[in-house]
Amino acid sequence: MSLGSTGPRRVVCVPDSFKGSVSAAEAAAAMAGGVRQVFAEAEILQLPFADGGEGTLDALLAAWGTTAESLEVLDALGRPVIARYGRSSAGRVGVIEAAQANGLPQVADQPLQPLRADTFGVGLIARELLADPQCEEILLCIGGSATTDGGTGLLRALGVRFLDEEGQPVNPGGEGLAEIAAIETAELHPRARTVRWRIAVDVENPLTGPRGAAAVFGPQKGATAQQVQLLDAGLSHLADSLASLGDLDTQQLQTAPGFGAAGGLPVTLSVLLGAEVLPGAQMVAGAVGLEAALAQADLVLTGEGSLDTQSLDGKVVHAVRRCAPASAVVVVIAGAVQLSPAQCRAAGLAAAFSIAAGPAGLDELLHRAPELIEDAAAQACGLLQHSIRS
Repeated sequence: MSLGSTGPRRVVCVPDSFKGSVSAAEAAAAMAGGVRQVFAEAEILQLPFADGGEGTLDALLAAWGTTAESLEVLDALGRPVIARYGRSSAGRVGVIEAAQANGLPQVADQPLQPLRADTFGVGLIARELLADPQCEEILLCIGGSATTDGGTGLLRALGVRFLDEEGQPVNPGGEGLAEIAAIETAELHPRARTVRWRIAVDVENPLTGPRGAAAVFGPQKGATAQQVQLLDAGLSHLADSLASLGDLDTQQLQTAPGFGAAGGLPVTLSVLLGAEVLPGAQMVAGAVGLEAALAQADLVLTGEGSLDTQSLDGKVVHAVRRCAPASAVVVVIAGAVQLSPAQCRAAGLAAAFSIAAGPAGLDELLHRAPELIEDAAAQACGLLQHSIRS
């Protein structure tokens, strides 16, 4: 790797958000400020990034140069809530951060109800986008959900009916999944199958089983051991019901990587709408043109709240390193660095710097995050400048 004899000509700042403190856009601006302190003549590009979870909506809107829109929908318990969503600059692509409607924070004021919570509100946002004839693609980012309904609520909002043996709608949420006897799509929104659907996931868990949606994520959503069993059985029955609609393999639906994300939301959209399930960072990379943005970079600064082994497995840092040219120096700025220097080098990272320069409480780090990110970026660039001169 080389920065030339006079420093980098092109620097790209492409961080994730630092959860609980700064957005990806704010982190990118802070990094750029640190770069300017040392390499004032360099061309600096700020490209906020995300992996499909929290902050993905804002990262995409910043990259597109558009602003969020708001819509009154329903939260996971069926109560009114204002959700943000967005569109690309030409209006061709719509983006939904599902947790705006079905997220855990929206229902934090109530005891968690894992059997009842559903994704109907997410479907209302999708329905709003489908009403726009310019919208040709929907990017659905599904991290942070309070639901385990296999995406049935979302599809109900788009006109699909999930009926029991008596021809009546089953109860919403995970508790109704085991009662499904028929799935009727005659009233499905007319544009639901004409647009392209891409679902960003940040986990590879299957739909059911010991690593499935209910077993792994159900307890986080308030499920007891008995409720986990009920939800897992319901998702298994949902897979059977979906498989019966065509020449599909139930076992494949239950074990496909990523189908267990967000309470199994991808499985029903995949079968009924042909949705494509992708690692979140990969999807966002394509949407913002990450590879093209990094193509001429000499120095790349990336980062997130915590750099650990998960960062190297499909998260933002991994995507940035994969897309950066081999000649670029890639440096990570993080709230906490939990990888050894050897692990960083093995991952193709030149170095990793924590914003915690000395003893500090979490509240102080969160409050001062922009300043500390800028300082860490300046320190990193100072070391690089020294290595160039020597």
